[in-house]
Amino acid sequence: MNHILRHKIRLTLFFFLVAVQLFAITKDSLVVYPVPDKVNKNSDFIVKVRKSRGKWQDVFVHNVKVDQVVGIGHSVQTAALASFDFSGSVEVQVTALKAKVNQSRIRPLALTIPSKVKGNVMNFVLNNPANLSIEINNDIFHNLHLFANPLETNPPKPNDSNVIYFGPGVHEIPNQKLNVQSNKTIYLAGGAIFKGQICLDGVSNVTVCGRGMVDQEIKLGIHIANSKNIKVEGVFASQCLTGGSDEVNIENVKTISFFGWGDGMNVMASNNVQFDKVFIRSSDDCTTVYGTRKDFKGGCKNITMKNSTLWADVGHPILIGTHGNSNNPELLENLTYSNIDILDHKEKQQDYQGCLSINVGDNNTAKDVLFDTIRIEDFREGQLLNLRVFYNTKYCTAPGSGIENVVFRNIDYVGKNAGTSIIAGYNEQRKIKNIVFENLKINGVLIHDDMKEKPKWYKTADMAGFFVGEHVEELSFKLKK
Repeated sequence: MNHILRHKIRLTLFFFLVAVQLFAITKDSLVVYPVPDKVNKNSDFIVKVRKSRGKWQDVFVHNVKVDQVVGIGHSVQTAALASFDFSGSVEVQVTALKAKVNQSRIRPLALTIPSKVKGNVMNFVLNNPANLSIEINNDIFHNLHLFANPLETNPPKPNDSNVIYFGPGVHEIPNQKLNVQSNKTIYLAGGAIFKGQICLDGVSNVTVCGRGMVDQEIKLGIHIANSKNIKVEGVFASQCLTGGSDEVNIENVKTISFFGWGDGMNVMASNNVQFDKVFIRSSDDCTTVYGTRKDFKGGCKNITMKNSTLWADVGHPILIGTHGNSNNPELLENLTYSNIDILDHKEKQQDYQGCLSINVGDNNTAKDVLFDTIRIEDFREGQLLNLRVFYNTKYCTAPGSGIENVVFRNIDYVGKNAGTSIIAGYNEQRKIKNIVFENLKINGVLIHDDMKEKPKWYKTADMAGFFVGEHVEELSFKLKK
């Protein structure tokens, strides 16, 4: 009896150890993608990754175009892009091939990722997935965009009849457009480059996923129109538009644009749209919420963006409200932006400045908006925020109706380049009402109505560098634990 018991214990222990090892492999893995054919390799960086004390693996570095504004003109520059998947922790080694490394930084700065630099080689460790910018000598136009993804979970199988599967390599299609049918999954494997627009128009129950890329030269690389129950996860494209749609989830998607009107992830006339862990670098506004626009009709409700990174080489990081239907006023409501890093904002035109902007036109009303835990780095040119009920005759056919119930909670700006922010209504019928700032921090100073540093004759907004115009009611700055 004791012999049988000991045998059972040994078997139990054996299977337990096997399970532990399998669990460890699953929990501590690293995936690099096959090197694609017919793709030019970036010549500015070499990227290698490894598990702790393991063998270094090469990560292919792509060229990616970005937009540099010079004066009032635009100059397309070539930056770098590399990506891989991992769990647990991973060591990363980045070698700068052309520039002597005098300074280096890893952004978002809030992640405080320590690095060691020796010569032209930078080493650092990642313990969590992240979408990063590696910058040498403060060069933001020839930087390395490093997308360290989580491992894929249950990737689709190539032989599934409901899956359109694109493996590693370059894929070209007629007319550069793939019209997707309902109940399909489009899978772009790591190392896949798809030279065409992925178009979801009038469909439902569609997933676009993987670690591959829609070629950056394809404008509106992912186009979601008049559709329902859509998921986009993990892929790269120039832009990802959502219009006239409902129940859309966009997760860990990265977009970088370089051309005119290069908005990153717009939402038009849609409801129940969620963005999570996205990275947007754009040659126009990073993300917008509009009512009626183009062929999409109606307002917007329940739009959420969280855990994301925004970089506007031109225009706004976040813009709400410009477009709608003047003849049938629309609501843009229940909008939430939380845990977001804004890396840059560059806009010379005063009318289009503001990292956090609500500019309502076309008789739109924007209401019940929350900005929560937004970290804003020192951008090049623009304003921290811009709230206006306005009439921009270039784009609107009427002024906006109003802005109501907006909370700015835990907004943290560090920098010296912000211009004067603006909060202004339009007239007595088109006001801004009930705007609350909670724990607004500018260069380490908490701005609130009871702050000791504020002279009694000052408005609290003066301490923040905000101009408050007419037709603004119930504006407060609070300090909350």
